[in-house]
Amino acid sequence: MKRLGLIALAFALVLGLSQCKKENNAIPANEDAKVPITLNVSSGSRVAVEGSTGVVTFESGDVIYVASNGTCVGTLTYNGENFAGEVTEPTEGEKLQFYFLGNKTPEFNSDNTGCSVVISDQTEYLPVISYAPSREDYQVGLTAYNATLLNKCALVKFNVTSASEAATCIVGMNNKVTVDFTDNSFEYGQDGEGVIAMPAGNGEKWAILLPQDGITHTDAYSTDGLYTGSCATIPAIEENGYLTNGIAVAINLPGGAIDGLFSVSETQQVYFSKGNLQYIGSAGNGDENNTGAYWKFADHQWDYLGANGQGSSYQTIDRDLFCWGTSGYNHGAVGYQPWYVSTNDNDFHAYGNWQRNLYDETGQADWGYNAITNGGNTENSGWRTPTIYEWYYLCFMRVTASGIRWALGTVNGVTGAILLPDEWDASIYALNDADGGTFNSNIITGEEWIGTLETNGAVFLPTAGQHEWGQVGFMGERGSYASSSYCSWYGTDWMEIYGDGVFVYINYGKHRYYAVSVRLVRNAE
Repeated sequence: MKRLGLIALAFALVLGLSQCKKENNAIPANEDAKVPITLNVSSGSRVAVEGSTGVVTFESGDVIYVASNGTCVGTLTYNGENFAGEVTEPTEGEKLQFYFLGNKTPEFNSDNTGCSVVISDQTEYLPVISYAPSREDYQVGLTAYNATLLNKCALVKFNVTSASEAATCIVGMNNKVTVDFTDNSFEYGQDGEGVIAMPAGNGEKWAILLPQDGITHTDAYSTDGLYTGSCATIPAIEENGYLTNGIAVAINLPGGAIDGLFSVSETQQVYFSKGNLQYIGSAGNGDENNTGAYWKFADHQWDYLGANGQGSSYQTIDRDLFCWGTSGYNHGAVGYQPWYVSTNDNDFHAYGNWQRNLYDETGQADWGYNAITNGGNTENSGWRTPTIYEWYYLCFMRVTASGIRWALGTVNGVTGAILLPDEWDASIYALNDADGGTFNSNIITGEEWIGTLETNGAVFLPTAGQHEWGQVGFMGERGSYASSSYCSWYGTDWMEIYGDGVFVYINYGKHRYYAVSVRLVRNAE
């Protein structure tokens, strides 16, 4: 691999990248005698990364850490002409140790014999990590030293395709370096999920990666939470590496979505959310005013909350069964809060008129209008409730590559309906009793579901029951799923799962005060 950077003169350097933001680089205070040191540098201001060579230079304010005899003794700062600073008296007769830590703020241990640096955020500049000992031993009175800094990292090019205007993140990377000044060693590991954040936008992006084994596949996402995706194979990363091939990163899947496309009309495909919608009250925090409540998608597709007091109107109870239009926005109905329960259909007239669906006005009556924590966490980001005609087309009219639209089954011990995406490859997993069967037709473990079916876009709708007249029931027997469509002053249309099939009711009329499951979709672009 080609070495990143260049060899400079006097106090020589081999590194590269552009920088425009500085951080606090102070080390813990030391009151011992200080020694002035000036380091001459051959090049001037730092410039943007040169993709064809990987070469960059320093700019004013860049900081180098100096260690001697196993302890950090101070810092030197570049002023546009040279590095200069005062350090605590080094040990005579031993070499000085110089560290450039990407102008990230190190975390020192208690005795200054080591530190760690996280290089996760690379949205404004690339944090090169490099090191070298001085060529000369330290001598009292000698203030000019030479060294050739060698990079302990690699400069890697990515080719990003993103539907978001926010920064791009890849996960599973070594993004933390720990330096031991006692033996001048470097240890590489992960901080948190091992995130490396690159600048926003499509196209060529450069990043600093620390040494690690190769990764065949890793997740990627946008920092606004609206889109997710993946990063192609990353080869093994070595110190002083320079990779220019361009590793593909694609983040076009809506955040919180399952990666499978389903036709809901002749012209529209949608993604399904990765679980039924849940409203998490704040009772666990002792918050009687419910100010800490939030919306989320269930952690697994088979998850549902059960009775759990959902038949009551207590605000702080966790819920995943909702009366019609109870999005939490005051859209004109008496019952608009997610916890609202009654036995009066008139309470659920969205926008104050029974002849309105959840999409009228600004769509605030639709649960998808909410900020959903694991679905982008942004209001009005595109999630919505299917219409009854979309449910019908999905279940009974669409053409699929496998010839299967849905089948009944049991996943991780939970009964429900399995929906297969339009382009499902039948060789991935053989389902029994296409467009029919019973809950015993397909018995699938949780591991099989996540590792084989879900990863290839399959959707599972659990039989989470419903509540009516304040009584919660039918869990494991029936799954009732809301549509955005009304059919009368008292009714709404819905999709339902029984032990002998899937049914879509059009102009039939489920009471609006019946509380049912909500599974959101999002239009594919």
